[in-house]
Amino acid sequence: MSPAKKSLDERLQQIVQHAYANAPAVQDLFDRAGVNPEDIQGVADLSRLPVTSKDQLVAQQQANLPFGGWLAVPAEKLRHIFISPGPIFDPEAGEEVGVQGVAEAFRAVGIGPGDVVLNTFLYHMVPAGLLMDAALNLLGATVVPTGPGNTDFQVQIAMALRATGFVGTPSFLKIILDEVEKKGIPGPAFPIEKAFFSAEPYPPSLRKVFEEEFGMRTGQAYATADLGVIAYECEQAHGLHYSSELIVEVVGPDGKPLGPGQQGEVVVTTFNQTYPLIRLGTGDLSAFIDEPCACGRPGRRLLGWMGRVGDAVKVRGMFLHPNQLQAAVARLPGLGRFQAVVTRPEARDMFTLRVELTSETADRATLADALKTAVREACRLGLDNVEFLGPGSIPQDARPVVDERTWE
Repeated sequence: MSPAKKSLDERLQQIVQHAYANAPAVQDLFDRAGVNPEDIQGVADLSRLPVTSKDQLVAQQQANLPFGGWLAVPAEKLRHIFISPGPIFDPEAGEEVGVQGVAEAFRAVGIGPGDVVLNTFLYHMVPAGLLMDAALNLLGATVVPTGPGNTDFQVQIAMALRATGFVGTPSFLKIILDEVEKKGIPGPAFPIEKAFFSAEPYPPSLRKVFEEEFGMRTGQAYATADLGVIAYECEQAHGLHYSSELIVEVVGPDGKPLGPGQQGEVVVTTFNQTYPLIRLGTGDLSAFIDEPCACGRPGRRLLGWMGRVGDAVKVRGMFLHPNQLQAAVARLPGLGRFQAVVTRPEARDMFTLRVELTSETADRATLADALKTAVREACRLGLDNVEFLGPGSIPQDARPVVDERTWE
């Protein structure tokens, strides 16, 4: 029986048996909970197992490099090892489930054979670029692997190749369209017709620009590096349909599933034979609805991103973890407590680091440059501003990362 014809319960039974037999971390998860693989007969039984947070996953990997005991195939079968912020090592051995999940989301915005698509996600370290690339190829689209940045060149490429599709963040497409306007290119002459977004929220103001001013068909997906596409938007743009390639739960602080409309953490179980993550907590808050969608797709829909459970915040598509910042700040002398502040003027994330100076004689300009370098190396994010403060300026109980962005 093919995966498409198996029920979620049947697929769950299969992955649990495989994971328990081959991944020591999964065996430990079950044994500590006093649960046997045979006890998990369906999705409803998952609540018998604890949720593993991203922080716990990082700690497990650091204690047992590189995969924390979650790898369920021989290491020589791996094709890629991706590195996500944390750091988290994500193994990949050619699994089709992740690619199928992304392809499912692309179909919802009409991307398919004949489309020439600019893929502006990163192709190095993180899995986003290569995962999107594989899904686009699966659908018969032609991929232009541009990656992020080089705005002027992106416009030239799109015009020269008559690219019909865009894959990336909504804020980057807006930057590209601003460049189109600067060049005096009429909106109707710009060839992009379909746009798929992920890695950051998609605000109504940008949807209005893309769909009404440029006539594009757009959609968004909620995804993470280790799980792939979790949920995606259909043409109705009312909630995000659960991927058919994952088990998605919305749970309370006790790990128990919540009902429709109740806000809780998004928890995901994969069918990935290589890296079978069982009840991984994303740290993201959302709620779901189960009323029928006019598009005809069955199942539940997430009501979008509603905040974070922990201290990590996604900035320009990358998670910013307090422990990464701590490591960067600790590398330099003369620095005390710190606090990162994320704002969003003009549809672009701005990353400011406020740091207490413990030395009055410090060369601020030199220290700011060194701090920017340390943060980029630790977090893989560019620091826009550094604000130096006096000792005691940042309260001891202050949050290490403050998100001041608003999303309409």
